[in-house]
Amino acid sequence: MERKYSLKRFLSIQGMKPALAAFAVLIVIYTAFGIIDTSVFSSANNMNLLRSMSIYLLIGIGQSFVLITGNIDLSIGSTVGLSAMISAALMEHGGISPPYTVLITICCSLLVGLMNGTMVSKLKLPPHIATLGMMFIARGVAYMISRNRCADTISLGIGKEAADRFQDFFYYGKTWGIFNAFLISIAIFAVFFFLLSKTKTGRHMYSVGSNIDAAKLAGVNVQATITRAYLVSAFCACVVGIILCAQSGMGNMEAGNMYEMYGVAAAVIGGISTFGGSGILLGTFAGAAVWQTLQNGLSMVGAQVGIQRIVIGVVVMIAVLLDIVLRDGKRTRHNSHRIS
Repeated sequence: MERKYSLKRFLSIQGMKPALAAFAVLIVIYTAFGIIDTSVFSSANNMNLLRSMSIYLLIGIGQSFVLITGNIDLSIGSTVGLSAMISAALMEHGGISPPYTVLITICCSLLVGLMNGTMVSKLKLPPHIATLGMMFIARGVAYMISRNRCADTISLGIGKEAADRFQDFFYYGKTWGIFNAFLISIAIFAVFFFLLSKTKTGRHMYSVGSNIDAAKLAGVNVQATITRAYLVSAFCACVVGIILCAQSGMGNMEAGNMYEMYGVAAAVIGGISTFGGSGILLGTFAGAAVWQTLQNGLSMVGAQVGIQRIVIGVVVMIAVLLDIVLRDGKRTRHNSHRIS
């Protein structure tokens, strides 16, 4: 009886059911592709899958925070490109050591998040308009830094030994047999999972996303809460940009293209509501895994890029449709209880 009650309480956690559903979908997809091509199950493929998934997980975390507050961030991809170019330029042209480069790049990216949060929360610009504008601005700055070309290798500025250490730490290196890129994403996931689920800041974000007027009446600082969500988004995008810089050993001004949509996909597949106030980061983890497993599996079975985009697009639309249906169902049950 006690075990049954504990299971019921576990399933009643807000956002847990969609997250578990996403994990179930992940198992089905992974198994299906593995049956078609057994190399999907190989340890080498699994390790590469986890490393690639780290990018979608980080992007998904950032977008999840913003979506939970009832907003959206369309500038994530451009922030990724901007941080990749800034970090590459600092090491290549400035000869600045990787630790200082990372610190400066994070500060620059957080400025993007601060501007997004200010425009949305204080200036009352619609989030898709404010972040759309910032998307063009950040990408334009990346072009200016690169002078409309991809940067040269970072080893020219900081030396091969320092460049190798930087690339190993953020992408190619392993700790306990697992790629560092995935471990970094897991560490960031753990921090923000705790922030969202166990702190007052997290509760305020759900409150703002659920009912902004009620949140104001409850004394929640709405402006600060929304701005914090955009700062988290910018930070996660920055880390992805640094990882991509480490992957290529140079800056690519087109890095991060379409990543804002990848973030939405990872979040929505995992049960984060596009209407705000609902979902947990555990679902985002599952959503990122589903997204990467789909891409990995479709590539391994030889599906054309066009087919891959169509399949993933259909999955995202189905996830959003389910969110709408579930919300309507909850609203109907709530109204019926009030009438009775």
